[in-house]
Amino acid sequence: MEQIHGHVEGIRDSVLKAMAEMYDMDTESGDYVSRELLRTMAMFSCRLKRELGVYLSRDGEVLDIQVGTLGQVDVQAMSLRRNQNRLSRVRFIHTHPGGDGRLSDVDLSALRSLHLDAMTAVGVLEDRPTNVQSAFLWTDGEIRMDPPVAFEHIPDGKWLRQIEESDRAFSGPQTSGQKERAVLMGMESESSLDELGRLAESAGAEVVGSFLQKRDQKNARYLIGSGRVRELALQAQALEADLCIFDEELTGLQVRNLEEELRVRVIDRTTLILDIFALRARSAEGRLQVELAQLEYQSTHLLGQGLVLSRLGGGIGTRGPGETRLEMNRRRIRQRMTEVRRSLQEVESQRSLRRKKREKQDVPAVALVGYTNAGKSTLLNALTDSDVYVRDQLFATLDAVSRRVTDGGRVYLLTDTVGFIRKLPHTLVKAFRSTLEEAVQAQVLVLVHDGHAPEALEQRDTVEQVLESLGAVEQPRIHVLNKTDLGVCVEMPGAIPISAATGEGLEELRKAILDRLDPEEWCLVYVPFDRYGLMQKIRFLGCVEDEKYTEDGACVRIRLRPENRERVETQYGLRTGDWKEGQA
Repeated sequence: MEQIHGHVEGIRDSVLKAMAEMYDMDTESGDYVSRELLRTMAMFSCRLKRELGVYLSRDGEVLDIQVGTLGQVDVQAMSLRRNQNRLSRVRFIHTHPGGDGRLSDVDLSALRSLHLDAMTAVGVLEDRPTNVQSAFLWTDGEIRMDPPVAFEHIPDGKWLRQIEESDRAFSGPQTSGQKERAVLMGMESESSLDELGRLAESAGAEVVGSFLQKRDQKNARYLIGSGRVRELALQAQALEADLCIFDEELTGLQVRNLEEELRVRVIDRTTLILDIFALRARSAEGRLQVELAQLEYQSTHLLGQGLVLSRLGGGIGTRGPGETRLEMNRRRIRQRMTEVRRSLQEVESQRSLRRKKREKQDVPAVALVGYTNAGKSTLLNALTDSDVYVRDQLFATLDAVSRRVTDGGRVYLLTDTVGFIRKLPHTLVKAFRSTLEEAVQAQVLVLVHDGHAPEALEQRDTVEQVLESLGAVEQPRIHVLNKTDLGVCVEMPGAIPISAATGEGLEELRKAILDRLDPEEWCLVYVPFDRYGLMQKIRFLGCVEDEKYTEDGACVRIRLRPENRERVETQYGLRTGDWKEGQA
């Protein structure tokens, strides 16, 4: 049975069991609060002669039920937010026995201190709700609220829009300086932990401590040892941390157990990367891909709500009412995943059409791939004179960007792809597979490595592994050692040393790209004047650089693929010659 919290002394078990059925009274989309839920709250509040409070998520799910005294119900901290600069994503609905639905000063104080989405009071009398009043947080502690309205006239749309407006206002410049204080916990290596710290900073956190415990065997309950958990709890408390980030993927049960012991919010590396992707995705497709990855991850971690939903009690994951709510959550996630996949299929079909159009126009593709923050976007800007967003942080850009390049008469499409990283969540690889197919379909891969990073060789191996998992193993590859202007920390034989920032080595890279594209070669085609009508067809087959005329016809210098040169000779019946031979 779902638990009822607060002042439950003297309430019979049968009544508590009946009250727990309110956990299944979800609020439909578009409604501020379920009317059935309000009527049920009013009935129990009047019969018990106590205030009754319910926490609602933005999805309309009942998160917790609190019983108070006749004149007050305790409002506990509860949050579903991703960072401290947002509202809690939880609204609190509570009853006022006696029929007065006006909010009290205590109610408004709780709204401010807990950053709730909204605080709502419901007057109840004779087992029925009477009037309702809601308040919403605004900037600088200001509160917005309308006079109480009749229960039958709750302005659902207006109050839901007010939550959205309050959330935008609350996350504005006045709170931008606040950062979550995070401690890091790893089990692999210091270098992996350092990378986790850069990820946390990219997500907007302030890293106040990092700890490493190497273990041959992972603890099923906590991942790390129970003694180390107790030490970490004291360290997190001493550092005044409000977030602990693990460098490994945690199970839902481990998240819950760790939060109970550490008393701070706990997330793992996968959750952190997903959060960064959600923050950085700009295109409609990118946002859909990130949402799909998050939903797939959440579907396997519904149990691990920990401090976020700590009052949902022991029913989850067991037979009975708890399983009903768990299955309901899963069903909602599956439904949304279906919707997102359908939208992505439409986007992917459009990309497929664009790719076929490029292939029909014979425009080859060159993909920049590599570890995150290796300088791919800077290189794209340098090679194409573009202004793609560039910043020295992990996963600064997520959406694939393509630019058309004309070099030496050769035209190709240069694409910047999403960066790779160690322990890249498989849900992200799966969700971004359609975007990463740009690398699979490219004729040439340019692997960009951070030459200034001491772990560049390990990063190269990670990139190779991801490419292999995607099936991108056949294309010609060009290895590039970037950031030579900062100093090279590793040796990578065969790689072209460049600096995308200063332009050093870019000419050699351009030549290497042209050499590895479809094997075209310069040749001469001799076109007699009596067959000069073929000239237009010849120009369509390749890039004409020069035409010279003699008494008998034209001598054309052109770059052709071998099959097109054979076509000129056999189908058009024209004589061709090697360029060097023609010069002679």
